[in-house]
Amino acid sequence: MDPLLHQLPPVFWTVPYVGSRFPGSPEVADRPGLAEGANCQLFAYEVLRHFDLAPPDVRSGELWADTRATARVSVARPLDLLLFNATDDAYGAHVGVWVKEGRVLHLCAEIGRPVVWEMTEFAKRERYRVLIGIKRVLDSAQRRRPVHVRQPRRLT
Repeated sequence: MDPLLHQLPPVFWTVPYVGSRFPGSPEVADRPGLAEGANCQLFAYEVLRHFDLAPPDVRSGELWADTRATARVSVARPLDLLLFNATDDAYGAHVGVWVKEGRVLHLCAEIGRPVVWEMTEFAKRERYRVLIGIKRVLDSAQRRRPVHVRQPRRLT
């Protein structure tokens, strides 16, 4: 097993897939954490939080569009987020965590519990056949501050 995976507490390996438990959902707001289950995004974000990263609590499409807390990268490294879908649309994309050398930790309905797949396993499945891209969570020093656009002033 990969060293990164050895650092995960056993509770991470027993999380059931529950599609209604996603970032921002009322269920997660009422009962945060993984004990009640998670969808792929919530699970991936909790893995990153275990390693002291601070991913934004957003859905796949928002994650792909985000430029404040994450950055798009072309080469994955451990703890990067990968987005998969049947098309190149990030809306509703599946999210996993890069472990190393083409291995991705994720939680999907098909398996029902966390699993590590090689990239070839994703390619075999229609719903995951497109790798939309890779996102890296930025540390606090790298996070971009919001740009404030000033309203035009009338010159007198």
